Amino acid sequence: MPALGIPPTTSPPPRPVRKGLVGVMVTALAAALLALTPATHAEAAPTLLSQGKQATASSQENGGTPASAAVDGDPGTRWSSAAADPQWIRVDLGAPAALDRVELSWETAYAKAYRIELSSNGNDWSTAYSTTTGTGGNETLGISGTARYVRVLGTTRATGYGYSLWEFKVFGTTNGGGTGPIQGGGDLGPNVHVFDPSTPGIQAKLDQVFQQQESAQFGTGRHAFFFKPGTYNNLNAQIGFYTQIAGLGLRPDDTTINGDVTVDAGWFNGNATQNFWRAAENLALNPVNGTNRWAVSQAASFRRMHVKGGLNLAPDGYGWASGGYIADSKIDGTVGPYSQQQWYTRDSSIGGWTNGVWNMTFSGVEGAPATSFPNPPYTTLDTTPVSREKPFLYLDGNDYKVFVPAKRTNARGTTWANGTPQGQSIPLSQFYVVKPGATAATINAALEQGLHLLFTPGVYHVDRTINVNRADTVVLGLGLATIIPDNGVTAMKVADVDGVKLAGFLIDAGPVNSPTLLEVGGQGASADHAANPTTVQDVYVRVGGAGPGKATTSIVVNSDDVIIDHTWVWRADHGAGVGWETNRADYGVRVNGDDVLATGLFVEHFNKFDVEWYGERGRTIFYQNEKAYDAPNQAAIQNGSTKGYAAYRVDDSVNTHEAWGLGSYCNFTSDPSIRQEHGFQAPVKPGVKFHSLLVVSLGGMGHYEHVINGTGASTVPAGTSTVPSTLVSFP
Repeated sequence: MPALGIPPTTSPPPRPVRKGLVGVMVTALAAALLALTPATHAEAAPTLLSQGKQATASSQENGGTPASAAVDGDPGTRWSSAAADPQWIRVDLGAPAALDRVELSWETAYAKAYRIELSSNGNDWSTAYSTTTGTGGNETLGISGTARYVRVLGTTRATGYGYSLWEFKVFGTTNGGGTGPIQGGGDLGPNVHVFDPSTPGIQAKLDQVFQQQESAQFGTGRHAFFFKPGTYNNLNAQIGFYTQIAGLGLRPDDTTINGDVTVDAGWFNGNATQNFWRAAENLALNPVNGTNRWAVSQAASFRRMHVKGGLNLAPDGYGWASGGYIADSKIDGTVGPYSQQQWYTRDSSIGGWTNGVWNMTFSGVEGAPATSFPNPPYTTLDTTPVSREKPFLYLDGNDYKVFVPAKRTNARGTTWANGTPQGQSIPLSQFYVVKPGATAATINAALEQGLHLLFTPGVYHVDRTINVNRADTVVLGLGLATIIPDNGVTAMKVADVDGVKLAGFLIDAGPVNSPTLLEVGGQGASADHAANPTTVQDVYVRVGGAGPGKATTSIVVNSDDVIIDHTWVWRADHGAGVGWETNRADYGVRVNGDDVLATGLFVEHFNKFDVEWYGERGRTIFYQNEKAYDAPNQAAIQNGSTKGYAAYRVDDSVNTHEAWGLGSYCNFTSDPSIRQEHGFQAPVKPGVKFHSLLVVSLGGMGHYEHVINGTGASTVPAGTSTVPSTLVSFP
């Protein structure tokens, strides 16, 4: 990937075989003997201080071995220097700390002679440890002193190469050792509104927040409404931007609203194509007139819902809509998409489906129509190969817990309608409840301590990467909690470990270019996670719109077996800070891992490739794309001799890949004469298969010459009529 120094149109380097690193176990010394007088606070044990902190180095061997890789907690990434003496790497701990030890994990290229040096200002250094007989491998070095900066200064190399560290860890205590462990649990903050059936003024509170959020497309308000189990009468919960509504039962039917949960488009003159960033979950509805209206577009999930009637996915007046996503839900009546351009429904049960515009895709849905693409435009898979539903907050008696549903294979229907939901309950006391104002340092400390993360509704600026290094960690956002990386850092990195669950938050690029915004697994990740995959669900990425933002690549998946279940990765085409270079973002999603499955993939408007796939045996069920509207001219998007960058590209090195229900749209408003060679690009091999593809020119604003590679009719004959060019299968 470009962020890691790989040319954008070539395959990544071969995956290295992971070297077995010997784990270093260091036991803290016992605390001093207690006096006979009343007990005083025990001195805090040394903790890992360096992970995720800012690291710099004297040199870097290549684009894939930066200084930051030695402090990221991933034993498969490394820093390496130029092949010369001397060289150094240093870490800024962010604040003075009483230091206890340094742990070094050398690659084959190690230091024979080196020093560990300390500084309070980054300029004046003192020696804490020195050797001329370094042995490489894993070294644990006891040191003492108080410093903010710690440096490894290599003076003599042991090989003809440079210096190379898999990990550089600094341990100690801050604040004089007087701070205690971070506490889990606690209240959920002022923007989580919890109701029970006896709560007065529920409708008034719903209306108040809706008035604030109805048109606040790029505002800072974030809200979550939670309803305790019971029955609620005569409610119409209108859901605006950055608003989540959910029940607190273990099943949807535990919490019934006799009324509606409504999304409409009155704020935008009946056009629902910008009804983004909202969610409805874990409720049963008895709609007033028999049909609930949910007229949304991207980044608006409808999960674990029971509609005891029909569901209308179009706005009042049947204006345009560009959604959407349903999962683990039961709609007793008919779903009417009407003006919806596309929709994906997964592992659900429906009473019927009335029509479709361009791309209606189903997997594991009881009652779904049979495949008939392109007329009607239905693509149906009987089951979903692998799925695990999104974690959710619920009440067990009076105690908050997070339920983590179990993985399913060849799934069909809901997880809850026929018996007890399968999965794990985690008490809130095991979560660090993150509230606005929390720092990345505290968040990382909580993770290092073994806590999960629950982000309450709010906007969070982070000045360093959030590092999720522990298997089975849950990172759950409420109310579309939003993370903004400052100073060009990557917002979040997940180590190559089993079963991490990321869900329910938005990453919003900052004004300084980030090489990546979300990374799952380090470069070269190779562990097998088939039994317990990492999931990325309702995790959205935005570059620009709320203000200038830049990121070279938004999401990079290096780990194997990851499930990407409903994401919208969006380089903004409207809002503030929008322009071809103003919110530059070349690549949307890059998949390097093997056996990665995407269910509900929405990626739009990137300057170059929207999706690139390098891993083997990848699968995508439903893909929605729009090429960048604001390309100024043909030259700006020219990819060598190819006209434009594909919306979805499978690398020539890949032997096995399969995808169903893919659509790409162009709307080159700056220059309608632009031609896009094709929407999709893939090697022609027996194991590479595509089903139900389309490209469409919106009103004749630019055109595609083919659907995939050189196959499929051009959209030029359609002129301005916005008629798709379709392909049932490829090859």
